[in-house]
Amino acid sequence: MKIAVIGAGAWGTTLANTLAKKGLDTYLWVREQALCNEIMETGYNKIFLPDYKLCENLKCSSDPETVLGGADYFVLVVPSQFMRDALIKLKPYFPEKPAVICASKGIELKSGAPMSQVIKESLEELSPRYGHISGPTFAYELSAELPTSIVLGCEDEALAREVQEIFSTPYLRIYTNPDYRGVEIGGAIKNIMAIAAGMADGLEFGNNARAALITRGIAEMSRLGVAMGAQASTFMGLSGMGDLVLTCTGDLSRNRQVGLKLGQGLKLNEILKMRMVAEGVKTTESVHFLAQKIGVELPITEQVYKILYEDKDPATAVRDLMQRDLKAEYPTRSL
Repeated sequence: MKIAVIGAGAWGTTLANTLAKKGLDTYLWVREQALCNEIMETGYNKIFLPDYKLCENLKCSSDPETVLGGADYFVLVVPSQFMRDALIKLKPYFPEKPAVICASKGIELKSGAPMSQVIKESLEELSPRYGHISGPTFAYELSAELPTSIVLGCEDEALAREVQEIFSTPYLRIYTNPDYRGVEIGGAIKNIMAIAAGMADGLEFGNNARAALITRGIAEMSRLGVAMGAQASTFMGLSGMGDLVLTCTGDLSRNRQVGLKLGQGLKLNEILKMRMVAEGVKTTESVHFLAQKIGVELPITEQVYKILYEDKDPATAVRDLMQRDLKAEYPTRSL
């Protein structure tokens, strides 16, 4: 068995290293040759995962043929906004009906497409078998072999069982769920809510506000997910509630840190100069566009969008959320 992990950020490197430590034949595609050389020479990914020595069994290369050629499973960990371009470039190295497992969280900006759609369109002639892994995961904690649980969204029962077995370790537990759309939507929306939670903390609004935001965040991601064909129950699981709680409260969350600095008065351009790249910034824009396109009301996302892209004052945005029309917690037709 050969596994190709495509994308050498913190999460991609962690997943590849986890598989390599199991003794699996694992290859990591590193786009930048200089970083690839450094990993091979030092055993460290000093840019994205500097504190953890990588397993000697892990093979790294910037050559697509070396990494993808002959692979049985393809784990995609490319940032969501670059996924389509990466797959177009790498497509010649994929076989027919490849087993593709996506671990990236986001919605494509220009199309409003979730990663499953991007991958299907990019590899359409190859008829990929698809799964999506998501859940409450900080790369540094999994690298330290701290107990972690994630969920694999996959309609293909046989593939789900295979991947569940491949990724499972004594410290990494994998659940399965046929609702891959719900799994991927939860993983994307939670980043927006983490920015909002960070802003609430930066404004010192207290625990009540954070708890309310997390709860209504679940309702918001569920509303969008159901409109896109997902099951509402999925958002009460690891890729919904689990990931949302972690990202909204954990200090290792880059999205929460972006929100925290916004709440403390910094502007987005100042934060981005700090190289604090967070998927939620672009995901807010893409989800705002998607919600307008399909006619779904996402009040928290709308206010985060106005703060990020229209320079709205965060305190004013919270006041506007609090003064919306009063309504039932669970309306008849939706959350």
